[in-house]
Amino acid sequence: MKNILIIMTLLTSLFGANAQQNETIKILNPSDFKDAIKSKDVQLVDVRTADEFKAGAIESALNIDFFQQENFTEEFEKLDKEQPVYLYCRSGSRSQQAAGKLKAMGFNKIYDLEGGYMGWPFKG
Repeated sequence: MKNILIIMTLLTSLFGANAQQNETIKILNPSDFKDAIKSKDVQLVDVRTADEFKAGAIESALNIDFFQQENFTEEFEKLDKEQPVYLYCRSGSRSQQAAGKLKAMGFNKIYDLEGGYMGWPFKG
């Protein structure tokens, strides 16, 4: 029974990840995302695993692993829900799922990097 619940949750998450942009969640191309995160006090979050993060990340990003849900919620509760949050992952799927979760948690301005870190042309 537990396995069925896990599989159903996973499928719901995967198909729910294709949510369209709305007034709360916006998908930005890499150039617009780069311009938006220039501010020093921006809430920039990498939702990849710690190993992925260590292999390379956008400067000044905070790492909050999407797959560690208890820690994920706890760490995001520490952020300001009224300030914009900029998210990215490896390819864009996890960050879309994370954006949906943040919206449900009450975050009002969520920006997701189109194509994720794989599509980030400003590495190095």
